[in-house]
Amino acid sequence: MKCGVTTYIWTAEFTEAHVGVLPRIKAHGFDGVEVSLFRPATFAARVIRDACRTNGLECTVTSAFTPGLSLIAEDVAVRARSLQHLRDAIEATAEAGSTMLAGPLYCPVGELPGRRRTDDEWRRAVEGYQSVADTLDACGVTLAIEPLNRFETYFLNTAADAAALCDAVAHPSVGVLFDTFHANIEEKSIAEGLRRVGRHVKHIHTCENDRGTPGSGHVEWDDVFAAIRAIGYDGWLVIESFGFALGDLSAAAAIWRDIEPSPESIAFDGIRFLRRQIASRS
Repeated sequence: MKCGVTTYIWTAEFTEAHVGVLPRIKAHGFDGVEVSLFRPATFAARVIRDACRTNGLECTVTSAFTPGLSLIAEDVAVRARSLQHLRDAIEATAEAGSTMLAGPLYCPVGELPGRRRTDDEWRRAVEGYQSVADTLDACGVTLAIEPLNRFETYFLNTAADAAALCDAVAHPSVGVLFDTFHANIEEKSIAEGLRRVGRHVKHIHTCENDRGTPGSGHVEWDDVFAAIRAIGYDGWLVIESFGFALGDLSAAAAIWRDIEPSPESIAFDGIRFLRRQIASRS
């Protein structure tokens, strides 16, 4: 398995101004970084690709729809615009030298209409993912769809529903991003949720229950790593947390306090915990 860390710990948008953090990330034992992509037209794809290669790091990409974009919207024009945005994001991911685009790419985070999802919304999502399959294949990119907790989305919350969505899409390059932070809220057992979605798992976020340092909270990591082994997963384990004062990004993630001594400590203490977990099962 490979260990990565999100650059959300340092910045909402990774640009050339942030490449100086990459040597430190490499020196602490990470194999790669996960960068955000919200606007494909301004995404620093070549800078990211070259900087990662220079520092011996790989890259994965995370994204989310901003307001006005949604694969499940009733408005045909909104859906068409969102599909084009998703295709552009897939191409930008490949340009950055990455084969992984992950995130809650169905509707904007925080969109809560006060009702359950509808069958029509489910159908639109399935059709949307199927329609970008050719772009995924052409670019050599995998799309990992992320279920979020009930306070961040109404559309996709559980591992079981994520598995059902992938079954309906039925394309090998469309799978699931399993995030232990969200699963800690929505699953009866994080490990059982991981087993349930197992064959569809393309990417894993290893997050503590409070977004703090992995291993410092009440996530049952021994069970989680046993489940990872049981499903035969051998991909990325990415630490995802957020800077404590990054404006809109910190607000969107509901970071209202200093979770740990510093945002960097979540990454640099967390990687030691992940490496111990991996080594104990090798």
